[in-house]
Amino acid sequence: MRTIKILTLIMLIATLSAAGCIDNGEVASGEDRIIVAVSILPQQEFVEKIAGDNVDTILMIPPGASPATHELSPGQLRELTKARAYFIVGSELPFEQVWLKKIEGINEDMLIVDCSKGIDIIDTETDEHGGEENTHLEDSDENIQKDGDHAHEGSDPHVWTSPINAKIMVENTYLGLIEIDPENKDIYLKNKESYLKELDEADSMIREKLMEGEERSFMTYHPSWGYFAAEYGLDMITIENEGKEPSPQDMQRVIDKAKEKNIKTIFVQAQFSKQSAETIASAIDGKVVVVDPLAKDYVGNLEIISEAFSEGLTI
Repeated sequence: MRTIKILTLIMLIATLSAAGCIDNGEVASGEDRIIVAVSILPQQEFVEKIAGDNVDTILMIPPGASPATHELSPGQLRELTKARAYFIVGSELPFEQVWLKKIEGINEDMLIVDCSKGIDIIDTETDEHGGEENTHLEDSDENIQKDGDHAHEGSDPHVWTSPINAKIMVENTYLGLIEIDPENKDIYLKNKESYLKELDEADSMIREKLMEGEERSFMTYHPSWGYFAAEYGLDMITIENEGKEPSPQDMQRVIDKAKEKNIKTIFVQAQFSKQSAETIASAIDGKVVVVDPLAKDYVGNLEIISEAFSEGLTI
């Protein structure tokens, strides 16, 4: 009888330990982790690099979905009720423009962290001749407002494509994490500093690949790379015009522009149609290359992108 009681006690202890009810000095179980939300995959990478296993992250825009068209599911909305913080991109990302007020309404206690606070937002003005995007950093008082409310009509939301901007986003993410979890501040600080070094190394790698030679031009279907282009002195020419498929006249102007600049590579991203890009590539005897601004492995993706641009640029 005594033996049976001992075995029963051992099984009970094992069960409680497996369930996370006994503190064994390891990382807390999933039920004990802080839950936060992010809009895009690169942000999930930033959170995980800083917080590690202390945080569970809810991703609002899943892999393959477009930030311009994705709609939240009822399941995602239910998950958001548990989140302590929502790390928004904060640069007028279309998804956030549509959904943020509803998200705030279902969880009024959730901290909203603007990850693009402190970043100069690019103002996009479309040149009606050739569909070329005139992208420049606009830092006037009229367009960059105080307290992080700096997005304005005609702004480019793709702030994260520049690793210099990514460093600012990581800093903002860190500040949000220590606000909701101050007990782990020292761990988060150490992890953040380590990741910032990785971003510095990535920036140096890109400059080595792309900053030599004359001014370079590249052509892309969707204007996702304005911040990357501005940071590294590149000329981005876009096919898409104000979110719309190009007209036959627009197509011809883009083809003429590609021939003028001897462009042979058209960059597209998986979330958009390749049809127009393939038509233009055929007309210029070129090729279509997929590059993804929304990949999770941010530093690894920068290596892929810089290599692709290095091969596709005209110098």
